[in-house]
Amino acid sequence: MLFETNFPKELSREFKGFLQYLTLEKGFSENTKISYAHDLKLYLEFLHQQNVKKVNEITLDLLEDFSKFLLSKELASSSRARYLASVRSFHKYLVVIGKTKKNVSEDLDLPRADKKIPVALTYEQISKILEQPTLDNPNGLRDSAMLEVLYSCGLRVSELIDFSIKSILWEDEVIRVLGKGSKERLIPISKTAVEKLKNYIENGRPELAKKWNRCENVFLNHRGSYLSRMGIWKILDKYAKMAGIELQVHPHIFRHSFATHLLEGGADLRAVQEMLGHSDISTTQIYTHLDTDFLKEVHKSFHPRA
Repeated sequence: MLFETNFPKELSREFKGFLQYLTLEKGFSENTKISYAHDLKLYLEFLHQQNVKKVNEITLDLLEDFSKFLLSKELASSSRARYLASVRSFHKYLVVIGKTKKNVSEDLDLPRADKKIPVALTYEQISKILEQPTLDNPNGLRDSAMLEVLYSCGLRVSELIDFSIKSILWEDEVIRVLGKGSKERLIPISKTAVEKLKNYIENGRPELAKKWNRCENVFLNHRGSYLSRMGIWKILDKYAKMAGIELQVHPHIFRHSFATHLLEGGADLRAVQEMLGHSDISTTQIYTHLDTDFLKEVHKSFHPRA
């Protein structure tokens, strides 16, 4: 199990305490907690191999050795940065609870993550994928509605999994989403997505839901429980291949496409930031690096001297 450890007693106790802190004090989701647990287990395993038994034995030198260890694993700079950011959060926690007086990770340099331009599908590619599900069975109705919601609202996969019936405000044509850090936001939903949701909830979901299962999640698997991340990934990959898309299509590409298409259509950056649930607008600004051909077309169409 991810949350179980064979580390020395104190390291194990602080590891589990930190994960509880993320849930109870920070309000982080289960998926975020799992990510932290994954990163910290590698860190604590490294410390264990260095015969560290107590948190006050950890030094900056050991942290720098761990950073070199990550480098030796030939991880991408973004992955190394994520591991070390998790380690920093753990050491901040140790100071907060009084286990250590100083945060030894403060002077640890984080590798600069390479900024990658998000891959987005064209509207034509998205449309082809959305056309693939058949509507004559519960799974097809579910998949059709799910893909429409994913593209219409730009949801993270975790938000799609947690999407519940009570979060749909039918009359207002918006959905209520609980994002990172338990921050709530309202996102408009397209009329097409609303229609497909209604069709699925009335004609498909009852057959997927079991009488003994009270799961409130909108999108269910054949057992009447919520879909997993891998389940959603496989569904999307299947329809992308059926549509003849050669790229490896995953749920986040739909989110990238949602943001890119809005901005290409002239949407305000702040509005897109709000819909995506980004706390910092600099995160949203990466989507302003639009396709060169599109920019040329805009210039040609609207510049008086083009």
